[in-house]
Amino acid sequence: MSADDTVQPRADTPLARDVDRFLDHLAHGRGSSEHTVRAYSGDLEELLTTLHELGVERGEDVTPRHLRRHLARLDARELGKTTIQRKLSAARSFFKLLVDEGRIELHPATGLRQRRTPRHLPGALSIEEVETLLRAPDLTLAAGRRDRAILELMYSAGTRAAETVGLDRADIDREQGLARVRGKGRKERLAPLGSYALEALDQYLTDPERPTPDEAGAVFLNLKGGRLTTRSLQRIVEQRALEAGLRRRPTPHTLRHSFATHLLDAGADLRSVQELLGHANLVTTQIYTHVSLEQLRRVYERAHPRALD
Repeated sequence: MSADDTVQPRADTPLARDVDRFLDHLAHGRGSSEHTVRAYSGDLEELLTTLHELGVERGEDVTPRHLRRHLARLDARELGKTTIQRKLSAARSFFKLLVDEGRIELHPATGLRQRRTPRHLPGALSIEEVETLLRAPDLTLAAGRRDRAILELMYSAGTRAAETVGLDRADIDREQGLARVRGKGRKERLAPLGSYALEALDQYLTDPERPTPDEAGAVFLNLKGGRLTTRSLQRIVEQRALEAGLRRRPTPHTLRHSFATHLLDAGADLRSVQELLGHANLVTTQIYTHVSLEQLRRVYERAHPRALD
């Protein structure tokens, strides 16, 4: 949390105790990630501060007017639209629990204005750019063999950064060519692994120079034997892209987006891509995996009677 987001120690009020109970429900009842729980905790602490200053100490006393005051404070801080959206989502989820429990009759956040979030899609790499990136690691070095395995797996399976570093050796089924991936909300899915990814994983996991793991089972290790972090993964992708001479600076998410875009370009149906990405909602996939102009032109030229001579 930045200095601008610092909140004062809160008073022990019924509303504060409800927040604690909600966060416990989020972590253990819903199985939300530690990152989500931590973010919602900070968001709701800020809300508690506003409500306390307005003299509100119980959930049943919160009104839409109080929440509009809180929203005005957030707007005044010139926070990013996505950040404000998340903070409002935390408030909505919290009060929904109180409504579901019969603690309050009306949801005070109903109708609360939510800023429209612009749709920012990460640009997919071309197939040629991906191949250039995959060739970047020096396979004569242990770190290069590891990084080649990481890049091949992420492009082959479309995994998120957290899913990639969270893989254990037991999750890799060499015979079936599958990886068991734990996604958002701890949902599991099986992701196919291509022959290049399997070969790179075999080379890395049997590497005599691979560090001795200090955490049993982790697939991808740092040089000291600890499980890689998502931040380390980000640096690896950026560094390998720099070495490959790519003009853009891809992120782990860029590889995931490239995975989906290339599948769609080759004719994969949207439902299958949804399953491969681990999206619960097809709408998310439709936004995330926009069909490229190249694919649209191929469809047009194939289908329109006067597209070609």
